Amino acid sequence: MKLHHLRNATLVIETEQHVILVDPMLGKRKTIPPFTIFRYNPKRNPLVSLPKNSREILSKVTICLITHLHPDHIDKAGEVYLRRKGIPVVCSSKDEKELTKRGLNISQTLNYWEPQPFLDGRIIGIPALHGYGFIAKLMGNVMGFYIELANEKSVYISSDTIFTDDVQKALIELKPDIATVACGTARLDIGQPLLMRMNDILKFTALAPGNVFANHLEALNHCPTKREDLKTALAENNLLSKTAIPADGTFVEY
Repeated sequence: MKLHHLRNATLVIETEQHVILVDPMLGKRKTIPPFTIFRYNPKRNPLVSLPKNSREILSKVTICLITHLHPDHIDKAGEVYLRRKGIPVVCSSKDEKELTKRGLNISQTLNYWEPQPFLDGRIIGIPALHGYGFIAKLMGNVMGFYIELANEKSVYISSDTIFTDDVQKALIELKPDIATVACGTARLDIGQPLLMRMNDILKFTALAPGNVFANHLEALNHCPTKREDLKTALAENNLLSKTAIPADGTFVEY
């Protein structure tokens, strides 16, 4: 199994049988307005272009998972790509109506904690809480995914979430071989962070039974955490050896 990191939270899980796209933000650099104007430099998003090899990777995709509707997870270019290719989409039952309205081919919807058949294995929707305090209500619903495929390592896409009892349950009870974690510590101009603070990233990584795949870094103007900051913190806590912090356009083989 290969996990290709394209940019931000956009990744591709490639096995011999399947190529699964997660959260396609595929637009050109600077096509989305700033997410914060006062707290951080109000640059337009994404801050970086898609890697040059992304077209080749995307040409193989057979199915897509969408965790939530924010434009850094499904943008206009991502929608166009999915429509043109007719790629089947799996999402939360709460997002089905909106994504259908956008012309996407919804092949399967999920409720939290209800296992369903998926490809040659199964999938479970995992609750995610997009922020600390009141800001989470403004962010709307988010769904992580736990995926088991035949003869492959299991993967937990935790998505945009803070550390919660549901996240802990997924790590302890489902025992994923690979767990992704959004590490940018995103913040708007109001409220607390939208993603895990560093202490919770470290807690998540320590609790993960297998490998950790860190993403949601250095692509958006409201995500201050740098790859080097994360690397230093993980190293200081003896967690770096189990964690991949991939550069855009690279992959990790498991």
